[in-house]
Amino acid sequence: MAEIRAGHPAVGMQYEDLRHQSDTALVGMWLFLATEILFFGALLFAYMVYRLWYPAGFVAAVRHANVLIGTINTAILLTSSFTLTAGLLLARVGDMRRLVWACLATMALGLAFIGLKAVEYVEDFHEHLVPGAGFALAETPGAQIFYLFYYSATGIHLVHLAIGIGLVAYIVRRTRRGDFSARYHTPAEVVGLYWSFVDIVWLFLYPLIYLVGRGG
Repeated sequence: MAEIRAGHPAVGMQYEDLRHQSDTALVGMWLFLATEILFFGALLFAYMVYRLWYPAGFVAAVRHANVLIGTINTAILLTSSFTLTAGLLLARVGDMRRLVWACLATMALGLAFIGLKAVEYVEDFHEHLVPGAGFALAETPGAQIFYLFYYSATGIHLVHLAIGIGLVAYIVRRTRRGDFSARYHTPAEVVGLYWSFVDIVWLFLYPLIYLVGRGG
């Protein structure tokens, strides 16, 4: 990429060449993800603190979580990471048509995750597992705190996932427009990093919400 220098339509005016532009984009995404790690890290730390204070309440709440939907959604996200990674590998050899198909599959899986999560939220509502008046586990200290974490963490994760779906759609649009090639598809790589981060966050949330304490 180094031979494509400033002045080329694909190179921004602030960059020396295409490699400089690509490296800057990737470093920028890594820095952004570092701030996201700090944010989610604080959320997970708060969960651990309150779980130490209210172990019985958290265990009781975990046993009401729909582990089947949680497990299916975990498999869906892991599969979506595979499809997007496969698309990026194909892009490196110039197969842009299959990159588009990989992105479309990834988007479909992301939408399936959101759909199943919506079903789970509706079930929780009907079972009165929403903190506040009429909460089903109101007499169990700590259970409402668990569900505050549950809705906060999964809700924020869903927002990130929805943004990820939008970004993948943006990659599909640019790919179909002919903006990418085997030599330059950095925006797709950047979106791939973001999508992988969203999946990794879920891999931390899944055991905390659905598994920890269920068998004890």
